[in-house]
Amino acid sequence: GTISSLQRQLEIQESQLRRTTSEKETLQRKLREHENQLQAMSAKICSLSEEREHEEMMMAIEKENCSLRQVVTEQESKLAEQNKLISELQGTVSQLRAEVLSSRQHIHKQQQAQQEIQSRAEALQHRELQTRVALECITSRFERYRSKIIQATFSTAGSKPPQAEVTDEEVLEAMQKIINERLEFHQMLKQKGIK
Repeated sequence: GTISSLQRQLEIQESQLRRTTSEKETLQRKLREHENQLQAMSAKICSLSEEREHEEMMMAIEKENCSLRQVVTEQESKLAEQNKLISELQGTVSQLRAEVLSSRQHIHKQQQAQQEIQSRAEALQHRELQTRVALECITSRFERYRSKIIQATFSTAGSKPPQAEVTDEEVLEAMQKIINERLEFHQMLKQKGIK
């Protein structure tokens, strides 16, 4: 959207620049025409033979020359304004082109960053899937190991099988009880001298 807006502004400024350049050329052409008219009037003066006609023609020419000078001055002033406007428009066009280029580069960088983020996200999803599979595998092994511990603990002589779900603390207590009983039995055998 930014590039489209900048390009529209650029097209408008370039159109205005072309129009102003055309007006400048028109003013220059009119200026040359007035100069040619002045030269033609000067040539007419040289061709006049009679003094009276010469004086009248001189007055008319001087009057026309004054009018033409005024027109030339106005045309030159307009031409200077057009040159100034053309210079400003060229600066604006250059600035808009630079902004368009900068916007395109920024969008290209954003697209690259988005692609990199997407690639990282896919890698993270793959790692997450692997982690979940490994976690399920570990959980399954842990449950089997815990089941074997519970089975071994409560299958010893004198142990009552659990009636409900056994907590880890209850399993540890039962195992500690078995270990203590074995230690006591071992101590009793040592006291009696039995290896």
